[in-house]
Amino acid sequence: MELLYIVIALALMALVIAKAKNQKGQETQNYSYSRKAALFTPAERSFLGVMELAMGDEVKIFGKVRVADVITPKGRMSRSNWQRAFNKISAKHFDFVLCDKKYLSIICVVELDDSSHQRASRKRRDAFLVGACASADIPLIQVSAKATYSVADVQKLLLPYITSISTVETT
Repeated sequence: MELLYIVIALALMALVIAKAKNQKGQETQNYSYSRKAALFTPAERSFLGVMELAMGDEVKIFGKVRVADVITPKGRMSRSNWQRAFNKISAKHFDFVLCDKKYLSIICVVELDDSSHQRASRKRRDAFLVGACASADIPLIQVSAKATYSVADVQKLLLPYITSISTVETT
C-alpha cells in the first residue's frame, strides 16, 4: 500500500514538473521585440564621428561595450562575493572603449554624460564606474554631451592616453 502512495506521489510530481516546464517554454514564446532605430543616440553618433577623426588609424573605437567585457572582479574573494561584484557590472555598459588597433588592448573608456547624468541614480552609477575603473587601472574619461565637438578638443582630451599605448600591457 505504501508503495502505491509513493508511485502516485511520484506520478503527480512528474506531472507538476512537466506542466511547469511547458508553461515556462510558453512564456518565452510570447515575448516579442521591436528593432531600435539606431545603435547610438544622435549625440553618441556625433561624438563617435569626431573621436574617429581625432584618433586616426592607430586606435579602434568600440561602442556600447558591456562593463563586464572590460573589467572583472578580482579573484581573491568568496564565490558569492565574486558573483555579487560581477552582477554589479554585468548589466552596465560603457559608451565607448578605445583600444590599440594592433593588439586590441584597452587604452581607456569614455562616457558621454548627457542631462540624465544629473539624476541621483545616475550619479551613483557614475561614481561606481569611476571606482571600478580606478581599481582596474583603466582610465575613464567623462565627456559632457553638447551639440558639437571639435576634433582638436577631443584630440587634446584623449591624446595623453593614446600616447601611452606603448606602456599598456598587450599580453
